[in-house]
Formats: sequence, structure tokens, C-alpha cells
Amino acid sequence: MGNARTFILMAVMTALLMGLGALLGGRGGMMFALLFAGATNLWAWWNSDKAMLRQNDAVELTPESGGDLLALVRELADNAGLPMPRVYLLPTDQPNAFATGRNPANAALAVTAGLVRLLPRDQLAGVIAHELAHVRNHDTLTMTVTATMAGAISMLGNMAMFSRNNRGGGLLAMLVAPLVAGLVQMAISRTREFEADREGAEIAGQARPLAGALASIASAAGQVPNLAAERNPASAAMFIINPLTGGLRGLFATHPPVEKRIARLEAMDLPAQGISGFPRVGR
Repeated sequence: MGNARTFILMAVMTALLMGLGALLGGRGGMMFALLFAGATNLWAWWNSDKAMLRQNDAVELTPESGGDLLALVRELADNAGLPMPRVYLLPTDQPNAFATGRNPANAALAVTAGLVRLLPRDQLAGVIAHELAHVRNHDTLTMTVTATMAGAISMLGNMAMFSRNNRGGGLLAMLVAPLVAGLVQMAISRTREFEADREGAEIAGQARPLAGALASIASAAGQVPNLAAERNPASAAMFIINPLTGGLRGLFATHPPVEKRIARLEAMDLPAQGISGFPRVGR
């Protein structure tokens, strides 16, 4: 159901993009918008991980600089049936994390310095397992394409504002199109987050540590700014918890309510396990 809903929402976003193109230039504009969407998505497919990591000033960890963390990621990746991703540290005090990359073979996992300092090992493992679930489900590509299309829709909406062919619809397009795109992006993100919580708990063999991690991250993320994310709010959906603060946090509500996520995790019936010796659930 989650995959079907995501497909439908992506189709809605594509239709919105083509509608804006038609408003700008009739049938020719619609075809231009479709080609533009294809080109931007192709760029995102090849370069999304590099762009996301660069925007967040990520530093790749080596065995010397991140030995314990790399060992934990390797253990969880093996349990999930995934190749070892590249692991990065983000130099921000806000506790958070995201995964990126076009497929599991080219995945990258990024955690913030604040996350490593704040969470005990079992909760950190839950967060990493959540991100690995995104990788296994190819959510990293889906969310990157969604963010790229949302940005394209906003740009075309602004162009429609100044089009001589819009017959008064440009202002409406400029206001409504980005709003609708944002709502669709939010709906896709929420669908994928619930699924990643469930699968992440299975990968880690425990649900309650991830629930505790979400509560701790949500509490701190609303107070500690993440300047890189504030500069690029369209990337907020990539993080495990909305990284934006203040007014932007409500405007870009890309995640399900953390209370609902915690309740679902606490309702899961998983046997208590240590960090080592996870039950194998890889596909």
C-alpha cells in the first residue's frame, strides 16, 4: 500500500508540473515541463548524494576517525542484507540523520555530531537501522526526486506569474502550485517514514530504542538550529526528524507527528535483543 500510494502521489506531482507548463505555453509548454522534469530527475539520480552531502558540510568517516560508529553501521547493514554504505559526520549540534544515494550500492549515511553525543548506543543503532531501511526500500531516490520536482514546480510557478499567456492565472499558479507540491511531498515523506520506522525496528531487533531516539531527537531538533537545513528547506524530508526550527518547521511539516511514530513502535511485538546477535530479517 505504501508503494502504491507513493506512485500515485508522484503521478499527481508530475501532472501538476505539466499543468504549469501548459499554463506557460500551451501544449508546447506542457511538453517542455515534462522534458524539464525528466532532465532534473536524471540529474538528481546521478548527483543527489553529492549535492545533499555538500550542502550539509558532510565529512566522510575513516576507520581512524569513526571506528566504533563504522563497526555499528557495518553490523546493522549486514543484518539488513545491505552493502556497507559510506558514513559521514555532519558538523552540527542538532541531533539528526539522513541517508542518500540512488541505490544500496551507492548509498551514504550521515549522522550529526549532536546525534552521536546525545544518544546511547542502542538508540543510535535504532536511528541507523531506520536510515538503512530507507536505503533498502530505495526511499533515498524517491525523496530526492520528490524534492527536485517540488523545486521545479515552485520555479515554474514563479515563471507563470510573469507569463503574458496566463490570463490572470499566474498569481494563482504561483501561490497554489508550490503549496500543492509541498503537500504532496509531505504525504510521500510521511508514508515512507512510517515504513522505515517499522523496518528499522526489525533490522535492529528492537523497537523501543528507536522510539526513545525519536523522542530525544524531536525535543532537541526544535531548539537547536541546523543552519545547512535552514538554507535548503526542501531537503528537510530527508532527515529522520524535521530539522527546521521556528516558523519554517511548521511550514515544511514533512514528517508524521512524532507521537504517532512512537506509539506505532511501542506497539510492535519484538523480542528484546542486544545490539549484537540481531535476528536476521534481510531480504
